Amino acid sequence: MSDDKKAYRFFTGADDAEFCQRVSDALREGWVLYGPPIMQVDANGNRHCGQAVVLPEFFSTYSEN
Repeated sequence: MSDDKKAYRFFTGADDAEFCQRVSDALREGWVLYGPPIMQVDANGNRHCGQAVVLPEFFSTYSEN
């Protein structure tokens, strides 16, 4: 693993296939979900999602807080 690889990532985007694919790609790369996804609907009815992921070796570090 590269030393510059972050332990935590937070994906945001429209609730669409591209957002789901980015999260799915991270899971295939070894990241694990951290917490539930979030969704916000703006005044125009557009849905925006967010999902945090962490590397497995840091999961216990983040879940203790």
